[in-house]
Amino acid sequence: MKKEQTRKWMVLVTLFTICGSFFTGFAVAQDTARRYDAFFLDAICQREKGNNDAAFDLLRHCVDIDSTRSEAFYYLAQYYSGLRQRETALAYSRKAVELEPDNTTYLETLANAYIGQKQYDEAIDVLERLYDRSRDREDVLAFLVQLYEQRQDYDNAIRTLTRLETLEGKNERLSFAKSKFYTQKGDKKAAVAEMKTLADQYPNDNNYRSLYANALYVNGQQKKALAIYDKVLKEEPDNRQAQMALLACYNEQNDSVQVARMMERILVNRNATTEDRVALLRQAIGESEQNGGDSTRVLYLFNRVLDMPDLDVDMALFCATYMNLKKMPTDSISRVLERALQVAPDNAAARLQLVSYAWRAEDRDRVIALCRDARQYNPEEMAFYYYQGIAYYQKNQLDEALNAFQNGIGVITPESDPAIVSDFYAVMGDIMHQRGMEQEAFAAYDSCLVWKDDNIGCLNNYAYYLSLKGKELERAERMSFMTIKAEPKNPTYLDTYAWILFMQQRYNEARIYIDQTLQCDSDTSAVLLEHAGDIYYHVGEKDKAVAFWQQALERATDSSELIGERRQVLIRKIKLQKYLKE
Repeated sequence: MKKEQTRKWMVLVTLFTICGSFFTGFAVAQDTARRYDAFFLDAICQREKGNNDAAFDLLRHCVDIDSTRSEAFYYLAQYYSGLRQRETALAYSRKAVELEPDNTTYLETLANAYIGQKQYDEAIDVLERLYDRSRDREDVLAFLVQLYEQRQDYDNAIRTLTRLETLEGKNERLSFAKSKFYTQKGDKKAAVAEMKTLADQYPNDNNYRSLYANALYVNGQQKKALAIYDKVLKEEPDNRQAQMALLACYNEQNDSVQVARMMERILVNRNATTEDRVALLRQAIGESEQNGGDSTRVLYLFNRVLDMPDLDVDMALFCATYMNLKKMPTDSISRVLERALQVAPDNAAARLQLVSYAWRAEDRDRVIALCRDARQYNPEEMAFYYYQGIAYYQKNQLDEALNAFQNGIGVITPESDPAIVSDFYAVMGDIMHQRGMEQEAFAAYDSCLVWKDDNIGCLNNYAYYLSLKGKELERAERMSFMTIKAEPKNPTYLDTYAWILFMQQRYNEARIYIDQTLQCDSDTSAVLLEHAGDIYYHVGEKDKAVAFWQQALERATDSSELIGERRQVLIRKIKLQKYLKE
């Protein structure tokens, strides 16, 4: 009796021990899962915030906690890829797939990793597995076709195209690809049969008959192919496919007469694409250049295209580009561009080219007119405001110039060309200064230098106008020094620097730079000569100073410089032989 009780107690103890172990293991597993989930969630949050270093460390800790969960491996693979540790990235992608083999996202990532490493066999295996799980993935099949072609495995490429046909239905693209692969593997009969099946499926479509003829021609049945092309063109004279195919045949046979005839037919064919015409004209240009560069034939072909009822603007621009390369007269090129604008008045490229021609010809009225029209059709194009404003400025129509620039500021974006924007503000500053708008001018100069802090013209004018007011002379000197460092022989910049030194009462230094100015200036202005006189007076050379003032007065007599009160001050300087402040 006692033995029986003892045995029962031993069984109970064993059962309790087993249960305890089970519940302990279950609790540990639950704790591990909770810890993993907590760290993984934190990693994803850090990733979303852009804290990639923290996310990376947390994901690695997830792997340490539980290496049987796939998610951390998947994200770590992306980080290692970004770090260019491709082998590690590949290993982690493989691990993610191993842990969750039916996850299509993981499979796709692994396939891309293999492709990146040029391990095409492995990529094919993964993509085939991916397709088995997602039978509607046309993109996967398209990738497989490319990879099989890379391996020259034409049988599997054809098999994959057949699978694509079950999704898309039989079509020109797939049939053509299959026919090509059959040709490459040497099965000419199958190559022709593939295109014949397509043509028979659409018996009234001459394009498919032409494609069938192409397959015949490529696979050695040229006579039969040419008969089909002729028949197609009798039924449909403007059939593009047949014309392009015949052109290729004539090129192959070096039949230059037939090539020229067919090329012209295609160029004026309303069914031809812009790409067709560009390719043919490039061919004509290439042949012309090889034979000495005579542009007569090429221009004849361009004119045939441009005389078509529906002018192709791209062809007009292409023609203008060719004429530019051949250095033809700008008035001839302008006529082509103007025809393009008649069809597409919003074509900014054509109008900008016309503006550039008018600018070179110094036809400011033409520039203004072109830009005025452009602002109606291309109000967002900053260049038109710029050229219009400069043209008005050079015509001394300051109100109109300022209006053009101020309107142009409204279309400036962070992506605008800094050089053009900087010049916008620089010229605005010059105009405002001439109009007596001193504070506005200085604000415009500041904006100019924000966009381009080395705008030399702005730096010079800003520095000079500050010096005339006796303001911020140290800043003015720094700006002016930048200009003479950039252009050490520019007399305008040297004069400005010399004058600023004069205003700072650094007279001996000022004389050094005014002497350099006089050496560099072949047509010395009255203002510069007066500055020289002022500087020489303050270094104690009064006779030279008076001589410079006298030269300044003589020069001012023949120009608009030193007018009004300033002229009277100069006359008094000469008479009194003494420096006088204006």
